[in-house]
Amino acid sequence: MNNNSVYINKIAKFLPGNPVSNDEIEDYLGFINGQKSRSKTIVLRNNKITKRYYAIDKQGNSTYSNAQMAAEAVKGLCSENFKLEDLELLTCGTASPDQVLPSHAVMVHGELPGSKPIETISFSGACCTSMNALKYSYMSILSGNSKNAAVSGSEKLSTWMLRQKFDEEVEKLQQMEEQPMLAFEKDFLRWMLSDGAGAALLTNKPNPEGLSVKIEWIDICSYANEVETCMYAGGEKDSKGNFLGWNDYQPKEWLDKSIFAMKQDIKLLEQNITRLGTKKYAELFTKYDLDPKSIDWFLPHISSDYFRSRIDEGMKEHGVGIPQEKWFVNLGNVGNIGSASILIALGELMNSGKLEKGQKIILSVPESARFSYANALLTVV
Repeated sequence: MNNNSVYINKIAKFLPGNPVSNDEIEDYLGFINGQKSRSKTIVLRNNKITKRYYAIDKQGNSTYSNAQMAAEAVKGLCSENFKLEDLELLTCGTASPDQVLPSHAVMVHGELPGSKPIETISFSGACCTSMNALKYSYMSILSGNSKNAAVSGSEKLSTWMLRQKFDEEVEKLQQMEEQPMLAFEKDFLRWMLSDGAGAALLTNKPNPEGLSVKIEWIDICSYANEVETCMYAGGEKDSKGNFLGWNDYQPKEWLDKSIFAMKQDIKLLEQNITRLGTKKYAELFTKYDLDPKSIDWFLPHISSDYFRSRIDEGMKEHGVGIPQEKWFVNLGNVGNIGSASILIALGELMNSGKLEKGQKIILSVPESARFSYANALLTVV
């Protein structure tokens, strides 16, 4: 039996520990080569992030795994009307799983002992993975295959950014008498990323009391056929832009070249992220016969406030601009939590008291890894 509608009835978040201020970042991540970063002030000035969360202590020891944070967020979905034993489907997205195998979703499921044997699906990639998970759950419920699902987006990126992960590379540069300074493409991300998890409860019926949001559509598109790799980990690009994975390098090179560090091609990001994103966004208004004036809330996942004005300008150029007072962005207070960001932002909006029945919400998530974009239209019911 097919269902006519799918609803998000609740969103929960888990942010580890206490918020970390800009002045405290290197107390947790460490000083590379014993020196303060030259890029930190510039990056923070542009991204306007003032607080973030880390699942590590100041000695670099883990306080939570990625799977544990995702599980804590899923547990937060429980209520008198929904118990873990009721859960039928678990879909999980992350850019930073704790291991290569087993899959991330089964590890999250393993942290939910109150649940029963269920279907689990993992999505790998970057920021769009929670939207991938959301779409799978949406389609599963819409088709009648499931009555409910928990969707998670979670990241544990702090351990990827620890000083110790770059020591070998910096030491090698010193031995070669080159400037022992971490390349900007790696250092840049140390001031951008945060840890945490968000989870959403999807069902085939809206909340009996209070508000729910109905999923109208979810649209996901990749431009990898047009653009080379931009953000990556576990590999390296050559001078021609070709990507070589970690298993094609010798083990010694994994340390010497910081192969497993997350890197960002800043020039490629600047050239394409808003250009392709606003182009795709505009196409959706035609595809789904939408009027920009009908949108009450716009939730963009932005990695840095630097891109806010550029997104705004691009949307206006395409004739689909939305006034800034309708934007809902929480980047400054929680940092960029990758796949978790959009779920946490939506949860904060749902709990803000600002929503009214009938309002339309657009979710918009860009992923710079190789330029993918996920958008969704929701209706408050």
